[in-house]
Amino acid sequence: MGKTTAVNEFGKSYKQYVYLNLERPEHKRYFEIYDKVKDIADSVLLNMELAPEYDQTLFFIDEIQESPKAIQLLRYFAEDLPELHVISAGSLLEFSIKLVNSFPVGRVEFLNMFPMNFREFLSAMGKKSALAALDTIPIATTSQETLLSYFHKYAIIGGMPEVVGKYVETGSYASLQPIYESIWATYKDDVRKYAQNATEERVIKHIMATAYSFLDERISFQNFGNSNYRSREVGEAFRCLEDAGILKLIYPTTDVAFPVKSDFTKKPRMQFLDSGLVNYELRIQHELIALSDLSDAYRGALVPHIITEELLSLNISKIEKPHFWVREKKQSSAEVDLVYYYNGKVIPIEIKSGKIGKLRSLLGFMDQCDHHYAIRIYAGKFEVQRIETSLSKPFYLMNLPYFLGTKIPEYIKWFTENY
Repeated sequence: MGKTTAVNEFGKSYKQYVYLNLERPEHKRYFEIYDKVKDIADSVLLNMELAPEYDQTLFFIDEIQESPKAIQLLRYFAEDLPELHVISAGSLLEFSIKLVNSFPVGRVEFLNMFPMNFREFLSAMGKKSALAALDTIPIATTSQETLLSYFHKYAIIGGMPEVVGKYVETGSYASLQPIYESIWATYKDDVRKYAQNATEERVIKHIMATAYSFLDERISFQNFGNSNYRSREVGEAFRCLEDAGILKLIYPTTDVAFPVKSDFTKKPRMQFLDSGLVNYELRIQHELIALSDLSDAYRGALVPHIITEELLSLNISKIEKPHFWVREKKQSSAEVDLVYYYNGKVIPIEIKSGKIGKLRSLLGFMDQCDHHYAIRIYAGKFEVQRIETSLSKPFYLMNLPYFLGTKIPEYIKWFTENY
């Protein structure tokens, strides 16, 4: 729904807009009959009684995964008919691309779509004043209570466009349950499309049935979810689900300076497509409504999941998975929720409420790094504090309310320029 709706809206800015859905045989037929893109375009325009004004026309080829040939022909739209504007979209494209003999690398620009982030949620809700307040850096004290209230709603329902649309229409959490169930059922029904064989299908089904209960844990592939499945089987199933966009594996790093490298020998944590689906599957939405501070929700795992989701949503052209930081020793271990690379600095981000003394992992990171910037995300007010570690290293801690996840890059720029 999200991709199609967005492109349909964009198509209104063109003199002529052509929508082709390749799940419909009459639309797919154009790509089966013709081998030249000009013949395809001319035939489509003729049948739709539109003028051959390529430079004023947008072609939207939806569900393009239904035709590997159509995917392959995209390069020729760019080479042989560059004046015609073409957008394509589809689900499970990573799997369809594998069936294409020659993918048009360099001729096709990829754009990623994610569930709505908090900023987009405010826009969908029509909260223009709240949006303006969110975009004001640093945030005004008078804005924080209102934005926190809206963020709690967003954290509960998530960002799936159909869910948000229904909430805007009804204002009722109860009205959303059938939509969550429909979305999740669709993902489960698609398992056969993801799997390469019967064993992988069984493993994927097991992961999808059990993974949400491990939201607050780093995971091992071997015997995942109290199963008898081997590490290799589970790893391949997870990679398949990553390709499908249902979840991502976020790996730790041990680096405190650039370059930041994933340590694939250590246990990852899981990042799911949408926090609303997580809440629904865990059946915790009613509990979240009563909380004033989400930091402790689901054993402290929900807000870090949402903040990671917010950062991922900013990757429109290229998906760059974030890292969390670990220092693991026999006697003790330390873990910082996220690290963010900016202008030569690896900046730690801890997502936790409470006194500064509780941020032991972050303090340990600051003792090792070569700069003096750290971030804490919590339910409190915006402020910057000067802190010293146990080794007497001074640094600045920027405390951000947790509704500012999408603004982290801009706040880091402000932070490093002013302190």
